[in-house]
Amino acid sequence: MRNVQYKRILLKISGEVLTGERDYGIDPEVMHTIAEEIQELKDLGVDVAIVIGGGNIFRGVAASSQGMDRASADYMGMLATVINGLALQDALEKMGIQTRVQTAIEMRAIAEPYIRRRAIRHLEKGRVVIFAAGTGNPYFTTDTTASLRAMEIGADVILKATKVDGVYDADPLLHENARKFEELTYLDVLKSQLKVMDATAISLCMDHHIPIIVFNLRERGNIKRVVLGEPVGTKVRG
Repeated sequence: MRNVQYKRILLKISGEVLTGERDYGIDPEVMHTIAEEIQELKDLGVDVAIVIGGGNIFRGVAASSQGMDRASADYMGMLATVINGLALQDALEKMGIQTRVQTAIEMRAIAEPYIRRRAIRHLEKGRVVIFAAGTGNPYFTTDTTASLRAMEIGADVILKATKVDGVYDADPLLHENARKFEELTYLDVLKSQLKVMDATAISLCMDHHIPIIVFNLRERGNIKRVVLGEPVGTKVRG
């Protein structure tokens, strides 16, 4: 195994990344590229678990701000993550990568129910596990899901794949003078209210000493670089 820094990772993919150049929905080319990058990790012997968002299809917070009941809106958002999970599973299995989708809300016709021990067993057998439907509860984000699942499966790190190349003191897409952070502590993120993950997710990682690396998924090869310990994106730790 080639200088692998992290043996078991939790990859958090935001739904917005899956749109590619579109305004909404799923870009098959983006899915194929992600599958290729995950194949590179499997070739290195890395255990890969994925938490996937649903913002490319439906955002519960946005809908609730327009008058929809928050719990109903969040459940709809959870269903959007299942659609993305199945799409990613299809892309991975077309490349010959054994994959399981586990959902926090039971829907046995299309996916396994989330069972911690079963998820760990899949990882031990070399399968990629995709966690969909969030935590199964409204009012919790997929960031919190990523922190929770990372702890449950014993992940070494959370890799948060986004559309930007790290954490900035302002939105780099709107402010050209925005400053990028190479490294932050959990307390830095909480005190400055930086948009890395929500406070619940950061607090969980802080309590259990799980580092978070925020990086740009759109740059080919970044996931492999992170796993090999190269300085990519922004690292958050104690």
